[in-house]
Amino acid sequence: MDMKAHVLHSGDMEADYTWLLLKPDRIIKPVQEKNTPREFGLVPTHAILVETPEGRMLWDTGVPRDWASRWEPTTFDRFFPVVDDADDPEAGYLDHSLAQMGLTTEDIDLLVLSHLHFDHAANAKAFDNGKTKIVTSSAELEGVKEITGYNQGAHIPSDYEGLDIGGIDGDEEILPGVRVIQTPGHTWGTMSLMLDLPNDGKKIFTSDAVYMRDSWGPPAVGAAIVWNNLAWLDSVEKLRRIAQDNDAEVFFGHDADQAANDIRWAPEGFYS
Repeated sequence: MDMKAHVLHSGDMEADYTWLLLKPDRIIKPVQEKNTPREFGLVPTHAILVETPEGRMLWDTGVPRDWASRWEPTTFDRFFPVVDDADDPEAGYLDHSLAQMGLTTEDIDLLVLSHLHFDHAANAKAFDNGKTKIVTSSAELEGVKEITGYNQGAHIPSDYEGLDIGGIDGDEEILPGVRVIQTPGHTWGTMSLMLDLPNDGKKIFTSDAVYMRDSWGPPAVGAAIVWNNLAWLDSVEKLRRIAQDNDAEVFFGHDADQAANDIRWAPEGFYS
């Protein structure tokens, strides 16, 4: 079996784009436009199902169905509410997207979490099944040890506490044609994913190392939610070099325009 990659819907939030993009003239307005409404729009999430001869890998898990109650103590329920599909409120979440592929969480051999924020690792405990191996970056695992209380920013320890999560230290090919790239800055240990597909070539999924196409630049454009701005900038430029050297197509973590127009969404579409 040749490798295939399926981009799964895993929940759409909406938010003030100031969180994601501090761009003059788009988000930061000149004085002549001081009464212009703030830009508020969709913040889509995705998971990547990678089918290989060695087994099935899933990248990230999206938002939880119980987001309102789980996020209420953080107040992020007011800033990043999840938008349900008006025609089918059950659709759009990870469990539904896996079911569309004829799969459950027990069919996943390896779960890789790009980082442990509440819109990427929220469904991790659904994979605590005795079969699925779960990994993230070692730096992320070290960073979350510092958290006390219900949350620290967008990290909610109850999303992943008690799970046996392995650590990845560097850039590593974790399966043939599947490479994780260390891209810290957004969090202590944010990682990106590069796939080398037999027919469609190389694809990079940045996760939150780069939120949107407008973040990418050049020059790179910062955001409100960044743990370490200098590390973040280094990571963006690292990804840019890798993308250029490998002639790779780049998919950004939360870009609504790209999600609407440029992604082959599962179950109908895939990359091979």
